[in-house]
Amino acid sequence: MAKTDDAVSFISTPGFCSDCGSILPLLGDRGDVTCYACKRIWGPEAFGDMAMSYTIHFNEANVYGSVKQKDNDEEETEGPVVERKCPQCQNDKMSYATLQLRSADEGQTVFYTCTKCKYKETENS
Repeated sequence: MAKTDDAVSFISTPGFCSDCGSILPLLGDRGDVTCYACKRIWGPEAFGDMAMSYTIHFNEANVYGSVKQKDNDEEETEGPVVERKCPQCQNDKMSYATLQLRSADEGQTVFYTCTKCKYKETENS
């Protein structure tokens, strides 16, 4: 279908078809767009002075890094700390991290790390 005359049914905001009100597809490399609903072909002027912009927000450098915890002496942990007895050194504090390693309808896998001897163990919850 070729471009029709410049008569429009109603005034719409840029990016919407002035004939039927449907949202127009994004402007491609060829320059013209065809309305999904009424099939009218529009040139780039249908988008007015629209411009796309986006902002990328980066996390702080230490967001995912180790957290220092003070106990008897300063120790590094690999996540939140819970009261759990280490089977190797009998320390009563272990840090943990969780991952979904099995299918979605099953529980997650919890990885525990002793804050003292760094012994690691896993638990399927």
